[in-house]
Amino acid sequence: MQNPDFCSHFHNSIKILENSTNQQSAELSGVQRYFYLVSGILLVAIGVIGIFLPVLPTTIFLILASACFVKGSPKANEWLRNHKILGAYIKNYQDGTGLTLKSKMINIFLLWTMILLSVFLFTEEIYIRIILIAIAVGVTIHLAMVKTKKN
Repeated sequence: MQNPDFCSHFHNSIKILENSTNQQSAELSGVQRYFYLVSGILLVAIGVIGIFLPVLPTTIFLILASACFVKGSPKANEWLRNHKILGAYIKNYQDGTGLTLKSKMINIFLLWTMILLSVFLFTEEIYIRIILIAIAVGVTIHLAMVKTKKN
């Protein structure tokens, strides 16, 4: 199970960061804001790739992108948080509402499907197979520990 103290502390830290960086973003130079904006765009791209490659964790890259956008372009952050598909990853995590049971099951099914395809079709190296299985086990445990949201 998740440690509620750690989770609430983490979510409060994110909110404090967002509030303080909204004020700081106006104080950043144009080069710094551009750097954060470009970094955010790259992180979103990696997060989108992570939707299809189970080895890349989508949510963390989108959360990092959101943090970059808060500093570089609050409008881009609002776009990301309100995006039809990507916004759910961030909102559910930042708000601490969790994932639906259906979402967890679909994610775990797709994760294991892609990992097992990779293990049996794309590599003959035993150490790579072990690493892939270990990643799948770790992600499965993480998804199981995420709060389950009621429909």
